[in-house]
Amino acid sequence: MNEISNPLFDLMQQDDRYQPEAYEFIRMALAFAHDVMECGAMSKEDLAALTRDATSDDAIPVEAHLTGQELCEAIRRLALLQFGFMTKTVLNSWGIHETLDFGELVYNMIEAGLMKKSKTDSKADFADVYDFKTAFVEGFEIVDVGDIDI
Repeated sequence: MNEISNPLFDLMQQDDRYQPEAYEFIRMALAFAHDVMECGAMSKEDLAALTRDATSDDAIPVEAHLTGQELCEAIRRLALLQFGFMTKTVLNSWGIHETLDFGELVYNMIEAGLMKKSKTDSKADFADVYDFKTAFVEGFEIVDVGDIDI
């Protein structure tokens, strides 16, 4: 019998708290942070290398590094753009209930070799960055699409 190995499938077997969409959304938010928010600006080739088969903590260019707080902000902004008022509901359905869950997802991906971290990064960097109810429900505003620069 042929057994297919996939890092994401392996992750799901090791930690079933999160849906596969949660992992993909983290990767999308990382790209959003670099491409749209211009945090840690880098080439697409460098970004692809950074999120693929990562093994060395030293290989992250300083200009490409995002802090846990910066990634949380990118996730917040992208989620609101994609899901609007349903953001909290969508994230909760994926198993994400607080910003520390973003850290759990990121560190699962690091352990699977799908992302890298610097020596100063910590899962705790994702703790209590913002409250979901405040960020996605109480702070939600309906805006005219013409007002959004992407």
